[in-house]
Amino acid sequence: MLKTLALFAAFAAFAFVPGCEKGSDRGSAASTTAPPSARHVTLNAAGSTFQTQFQQAAIVGFEKDHPNITVNYGEGGSGRGRQQLADMVIDFAGTDAPFHAEDLSKAKGGAILYFPLLLGPITVSYNLPGVPDLRLSPVTIAKIFQREITTWNSPEIVADNPRATLPTTGIVLVRRSDGSGTTENFTKYLEVAAPGAWKLKSGASIEWPADTVAGPGNGGVAQIIKSTTGAIGYVDLSDAKAAGLRFAAVKNSAGKYIQPTTGSASTAGEGIDVRDDLVFSALDAKGDTSYPITYQTWLIVYAKQGDEAKASAVKEYIKYLLTSGQAMLGGLDYAPLPKTLQERALAQLAKIQG
Repeated sequence: MLKTLALFAAFAAFAFVPGCEKGSDRGSAASTTAPPSARHVTLNAAGSTFQTQFQQAAIVGFEKDHPNITVNYGEGGSGRGRQQLADMVIDFAGTDAPFHAEDLSKAKGGAILYFPLLLGPITVSYNLPGVPDLRLSPVTIAKIFQREITTWNSPEIVADNPRATLPTTGIVLVRRSDGSGTTENFTKYLEVAAPGAWKLKSGASIEWPADTVAGPGNGGVAQIIKSTTGAIGYVDLSDAKAAGLRFAAVKNSAGKYIQPTTGSASTAGEGIDVRDDLVFSALDAKGDTSYPITYQTWLIVYAKQGDEAKASAVKEYIKYLLTSGQAMLGGLDYAPLPKTLQERALAQLAKIQG
């Protein structure tokens, strides 16, 4: 029965995940009897937009080395990725936040493994001509994002930026329209770092004030900010830099205003506590030079695959992301995993079985 469900999932993933035209794992009488290493396998995935640029770069390199494996990665946000994996529509998902317990119990394919891939900053990006440098404390950010601060020359922003000349321009708040791991991590950060000020709770989707502007994916939010004077929003560093945005230095737990960089994200990752299932959080990390809104992303996959060929292909791709792929991260404005976490993730590959 499990094998039948997994084969059905492969058909469904091919039909519904964007970009599947590169190849298929539909199979024929010949392919189903070929040894696993000789069969062509297609892996279909979706989810986190945060890791999309890494996935796109890694797929190119991986497929050159593995011509018998095709990998398709569609976006849609972490929430969509988790749901499609739970429904066995795709072979693996990208997510910036773990399953909630009530959702994990509904996963149709059994036990799910978490493979951390990288770290990266969530920037507080803005469009304010004449203000090249901006500093923001957690409480100020919280008040901006729940619309308690609505103009750029408010006393709270002035207090964070005593040397800046701030205009009377109104603040346009930009946030995600889709279920998003970036949203979940950003709002979790505000819960932790500004507990008395932040009142909107946390989650992949929250009830934002009505007078906000929504964009799909990190890239969609970045483009709205870029085209809107007075706008501010949360965008991962890779997409913010790709859009040419300015972003604020954020006050960390040590009282230092830190710019979002791959280096300050790596520093945040040095002190993380990792559970046995490789779930962790790098938010509001300790350290004078740690960027406080640093988050993480995982590839999640069922421990039990439908057959040996699929299991072998999934393991090969994850291994590539954790080894050769790590060398790509700096050029894409991501931070690599700490060495000890990389080693733990590689050791976990043995849990994937056909």
